[in-house]
Amino acid sequence: MTLMSAREPATPEEFAALAARIEDEVAELQLDAFGPPDALRLGLILVRRGTEGSFPIAIDIRRGEQILFHAALEGAQADNDVWIARKARSVERYGIPSLLLGTRPKIAGKRIENEGWFDQMSYAAHGGGFPVSVKGVGMVAVVTVSGLPQIDDHNLVVAGLREFVEEESR
Repeated sequence: MTLMSAREPATPEEFAALAARIEDEVAELQLDAFGPPDALRLGLILVRRGTEGSFPIAIDIRRGEQILFHAALEGAQADNDVWIARKARSVERYGIPSLLLGTRPKIAGKRIENEGWFDQMSYAAHGGGFPVSVKGVGMVAVVTVSGLPQIDDHNLVVAGLREFVEEESR
């Protein structure tokens, strides 16, 4: 799998379009169920995609404090694990993808990192963290990728979740 590095939005209109796309992805990627065996399957999908693309990434799926799946591919660094923890914490706290958390303020020309209440040491408003949601239940886990540009991290997670959903529907 190859990823074309997505260009970062630059205008309020582009940020608004990105936010709308992410919101659609959240609505689309609702699962029927999700437990530890599913975390393994999703994690292995992401490992395969990362390996095929020679991506220097770390992959993590967690339910609260419990890590259900974690892998570091060739080229991943210890810093990726720090970013994963911050992105996952953001998704857990705010209930939305970490890329959406950072994108929404940019529609108004602001950065969440400039807000005094946003703790950058604990949270990251950068792409790669995504809620794993079950229909009728809500968020039950967080899947996170770190190691690529933030939109590519996000897109890889979404591609993996889409593949997971497609496999489930067969």
